[in-house]
Amino acid sequence: MNLLLLRDEDFVSANHAQLRGRRLQHLLQVHQAQVGDSLKVGRLGGLMGQGQLVNLTDELAEVAVQLDHSPPAKLPLTLLLAMPRPKMFRRILQHCATLGVADIILLNSYRVEKSFWQTPFLQPAQIEENLLLGLEQARDTVLPRIRIEKRFKPFVEDHLGQIAAGTLALVAHPGMYPPCPRAVAQPTTLAIGPEGGWIPYEVDKLIESGFQPVQLGERILRVETAVTALIARLF
Repeated sequence: MNLLLLRDEDFVSANHAQLRGRRLQHLLQVHQAQVGDSLKVGRLGGLMGQGQLVNLTDELAEVAVQLDHSPPAKLPLTLLLAMPRPKMFRRILQHCATLGVADIILLNSYRVEKSFWQTPFLQPAQIEENLLLGLEQARDTVLPRIRIEKRFKPFVEDHLGQIAAGTLALVAHPGMYPPCPRAVAQPTTLAIGPEGGWIPYEVDKLIESGFQPVQLGERILRVETAVTALIARLF
């Protein structure tokens, strides 16, 4: 936890917050914090700054906070991601939040197993928990926006063109395609497929929506590796 994230309900006054649960246990067990310690703090969705522990017990931590600067800017990126395997999904959410992805759209694909959509990790509370872990790691306070689309064809035909309009629209896919560009300086929409990649029909539909296929080389990467590698290359 590189940043202690505070919710609105944690504040008992304008500049004092009280913590229980996971964050308290992290302070006690990992930070081995003591009264008087200074901490990096941020208000979820708001400013960041410094905090000082003024009271600490096994049941409660009280922090005096001074919030005075903005969180880091988000990447100008909308990530269109075929629903990953549940075990991988949690890590990908954390990585995306850490890297500063602004918008994530979870999309169905032919190679996405139906059981993936039944995972409890898609519950809003579970999604938020993993995004918060990514924000704490990166020292950020703004959650990525999440959108879930379980029908590929209607979404791509009816909505994707508007979402990707005015952006550099790329679909990552192995094959004889141009290399993924580096260090782009414009808003980008990036589509990353499931394990095994998009099927040809899906690639064609994305191309019809204005997407340009790109690749990272001959090696086939796991989705979580591809997500991190592509974002790092682009930005």
